[in-house]
Amino acid sequence: MNSIRFVPTWLHGYFDYIGGIVLIAAPFLFGFFSMGGVAVILPIVLGIGLILYSLLTDYERGIPALKFIPMPVHLILDFIASALLAASPFLFGFSNQAPNVWLPHVVAGVGVIILVLVSQTHVRTDAMATA
Repeated sequence: MNSIRFVPTWLHGYFDYIGGIVLIAAPFLFGFFSMGGVAVILPIVLGIGLILYSLLTDYERGIPALKFIPMPVHLILDFIASALLAASPFLFGFSNQAPNVWLPHVVAGVGVIILVLVSQTHVRTDAMATA
């Protein structure tokens, strides 16, 4: 199973912060902010949450003095949040809206699930981990 885990934790960390920013900006980027409701609130809350728990994760991109979330727990949080995001248009009833409203939720959620499945679960301590 570890052979499919080819994304190192240092790279996963970049995806975390970029993904958090994109989630926060998604309602504005995709033009659905004015509709309000859970379609708007959920990606913003999940984006803020992603940035916060990434700062506290014990990997290369966490805050050195505050790294207390192990990477496997971080990946579980990623998986749960992304599954909720992907399912949210159907769970919360906005799948009948225009694709610019619901499709970013599904694509981002499925994309992060894939990232979780291919991300390494532990920080590498050899020379390559510092790349």
